[in-house]
Amino acid sequence: MLSYRHSFHAGNFADVLKHIVLIKILEHLRKKDKPFCCIDTHAGPGDYKLTSDYALKNKEFENGIARLWQQDNLPDSVACYINVIKSFNGSDALNRYPGSPLIIRHFLRTHDRLFLHELHSTEIDLLKTAIGNDRRIKVAYTDGLKAVISLLPPVQHRGMVLIDPSYEIKSDYPLVLDTLLQMYKRFPIGTYALWYPVVDRSRNQYLEKALKTSGIKNIQLFELGITADTQEHGMTASGMIVINPPWTLANELQQTLPWLASTLGLEGAGHYRIETLVNE
Repeated sequence: MLSYRHSFHAGNFADVLKHIVLIKILEHLRKKDKPFCCIDTHAGPGDYKLTSDYALKNKEFENGIARLWQQDNLPDSVACYINVIKSFNGSDALNRYPGSPLIIRHFLRTHDRLFLHELHSTEIDLLKTAIGNDRRIKVAYTDGLKAVISLLPPVQHRGMVLIDPSYEIKSDYPLVLDTLLQMYKRFPIGTYALWYPVVDRSRNQYLEKALKTSGIKNIQLFELGITADTQEHGMTASGMIVINPPWTLANELQQTLPWLASTLGLEGAGHYRIETLVNE
């Protein structure tokens, strides 16, 4: 359960989608002067070297961030994402990939706050090193799905929660759903961004059906696939389910996802979904 290391997957196609959506939410929160709070339930180490043995084992970043790195005429949301990643690299070379904690910190203002949770004994030390002594950020060596409830509603009354577990075990799906219902009950005006992999489509269908009947309003789904669903081992697609998304998000991704599916899809098999699971 704690064997998962995102370092093997940093910068892959799933990170591209997840971080584009994350950036659009953060941009939206920054439009108002009022402070906001962000919570990351599964923060990971926060920073990744794409020259490390982990990243080079499967080189998943090559069909993700690396394929977009030097391209021109990018959709606006992709160009913004690339510019954020470039700000973490000291040259035109792609050597470093920031995780969600560093991307969120990139958008924090003086009065904004970030809570990071990580339960992996090695990655928590890496995360603390990556964050340093930033007083706007609290790092906790704990189970984020348990800790998040006590943080809601935030004192800022504005913010988002990023939920991206590894889903290593089947019980992660009902656990995520139950926690999401508790969070929404305590903070119904918050934005919730739930990442999911597509490994076994039936598990995703369970999650979508449960959300549709949960009583939660204003739920949108954005999915990017690089190959057709298969019964074989491996992730073929991934997505983001967003509760209370920015009102512009769906229109922006209508321009972005077809381009990403075409650019990152394997042998022309790229595909995408944009769906409203529940209306406002």
